[in-house]
Amino acid sequence: MVQETSTELVRINARKTDVFDLFNYRYYAGPNPSLDTGALVFDFAVVPDREPLPIGDYVTKVGDRYPHLRDQNHETYAHLFAQTVSEVGKLDMNLHLNRWSVKSGDGLRPTVGHRYSRIAVQALHERTIRSVVYLVWDWFEAITQDDEFFWDDQLVTLQNRFRQSVYGGPTVYALLRTAYEKGIPTFYLWDEGLMQYGWGKKHIRGVATTFNCDSHIDSDFTTRKDDCKAFLNTLGFPVPQGEIVYSEKEARQVARDIGYPVAVKPVVGHKGIGVTADVQDGDELEKAYDRALAAIPDNEPTRIIVEQSIKGKDFRLLCVNGRFVAATERHPASVIGDGDSTIWELIQRENRKPARLDTPTSPMSKIIVDDAMEHYLEEQRLSLKTVLDKGETVHLRKVANLSAGGMSINATHTIHDDNIILAQDIAQYFRLTCLGIDVMTESLAESWKEGNFAIIEINAAPGVMMHLNPAVGDSVDVPSHILETFFASGVDARIPIITFNKITVQELQTTIDHILLQHPEWTIGAVCRDGVFVNRSQKVLREDYNSNIQSLLRNPKLDLLIAEYPQDILAEDGMFYYGSNLVVLEDPTETEMMLARDVIDGSTVVIKKENSVSIRRKGLIEDYTLGAEEPFTRVYLKEIGTIL
Repeated sequence: MVQETSTELVRINARKTDVFDLFNYRYYAGPNPSLDTGALVFDFAVVPDREPLPIGDYVTKVGDRYPHLRDQNHETYAHLFAQTVSEVGKLDMNLHLNRWSVKSGDGLRPTVGHRYSRIAVQALHERTIRSVVYLVWDWFEAITQDDEFFWDDQLVTLQNRFRQSVYGGPTVYALLRTAYEKGIPTFYLWDEGLMQYGWGKKHIRGVATTFNCDSHIDSDFTTRKDDCKAFLNTLGFPVPQGEIVYSEKEARQVARDIGYPVAVKPVVGHKGIGVTADVQDGDELEKAYDRALAAIPDNEPTRIIVEQSIKGKDFRLLCVNGRFVAATERHPASVIGDGDSTIWELIQRENRKPARLDTPTSPMSKIIVDDAMEHYLEEQRLSLKTVLDKGETVHLRKVANLSAGGMSINATHTIHDDNIILAQDIAQYFRLTCLGIDVMTESLAESWKEGNFAIIEINAAPGVMMHLNPAVGDSVDVPSHILETFFASGVDARIPIITFNKITVQELQTTIDHILLQHPEWTIGAVCRDGVFVNRSQKVLREDYNSNIQSLLRNPKLDLLIAEYPQDILAEDGMFYYGSNLVVLEDPTETEMMLARDVIDGSTVVIKKENSVSIRRKGLIEDYTLGAEEPFTRVYLKEIGTIL
């Protein structure tokens, strides 16, 4: 944005033609004075001597894209702007970010440019929400000038930006959103590249569906497809015959020995990359071998599996904590002819469907055009330029790879009991929270004991979106199954937290000693502006105040947290966490009263103003006056006993 300076500060970031001005941006990762969740907070004003259109004109234009906003009550331009930012911030992905607030005096009028409103919009990724705000600003100014606004291209850019963030992976986002809905504290550990769910001794950490409680040995074992297959075979589970080869010559020999058709895939791989099923002869084998070879990482040796290709459909069976929870049938990407369009045109048309937005919440990915697809079309005597007859269906791949555009179909309610028992029996041998079992069979409704059933591979970090949001069929809430493995509810993910607006080191140590007298085995973390403690041991106090809080909540032995949050830190950085069990406020400022706002059910709030004390607990309020020699510490130390 163009910067313009003014001694009267009536125009800060606005361009010469702008009628609105935005300034004083601040991103908070957690609760803050404006909103009780992570948010971007900024000031919004109408530029003096500039006349915006009537608010109804903006509502009409915005309503063309978001019709439900026409039915909302927009008190001021600021309210409309905030609601629009909140809506755009969902990025047409149905993100859960829908909270906002506007704080202003008499509202906004073009004649009082020095008056402004403070807007807060719930946010998850700072870079994305800042870009959303600028997009909406440009949109409002384009409406004012009656200019054309190229909306779709900019939205795609924002969607891609969010997808590239740490929260943009489908499985990570699904777990994060479910944790948010269940009240399970969640934050990202930047140095470790992990998500943390829960606090202190209650917490778990992980990447997608792999967690710190999982066996890294078992996880690594599942990537060694040859060894894992041999292990399953030893246990008597159905696996296809095959061998590992190190050259194309060996691949041809193994294929002749076990008989065509065969499947070819790299020993180390994921997402079906480099996998070719139903290889019928030597010519196809050569191409399949080359694809598998190209998929092997540079730091891995050349090891390729050649095994029986089992006739049937591709299914994923998912177990969580050793229990079967979902089954999904996976179809390869396909297109249906209309009698006029080429396969290439049909793919492009299919990729424009909303279901293929390829976002963290969309049921299907875009169909990827690559060499493997073109080779498979050639095998069918087709090409991307072929025009299909009306109603003619052509599969674009042999492998049902969802990340390349395949389709997922919920098959959970069709599975035979024997197949459920099989999946659970396999899961018992792995110390893994989540286990994906890929099988080939004509129908899951038939027992594996009847034959024509094979376990293709085991996955230690299975995705959840194919079950949570299948292209066809009902959703299975896999993220809830996963998180409920660790936490029966949001309360079970929390340790007690006591929050002060002011406390000295001496008072902090007195409070720690008081708690340790009752629970000598506990580990207590404490932070004030003058120090960090674990029990009575002082630790390094870092300049970034909230990083001290995070480090303590990251401690896997922590039983309780005590934290000081004075006004300057709340205004500058906000809070790291939401939800205190006990809040102790001494002569609080208006900003510090947010600590009493952000409490969990059943909490206690103690407020001292001069010699008057108010205690709020479970809807009841008790007021009294401190005695002349009565210390305030006696009041809150007594209340601490009620939450331990």
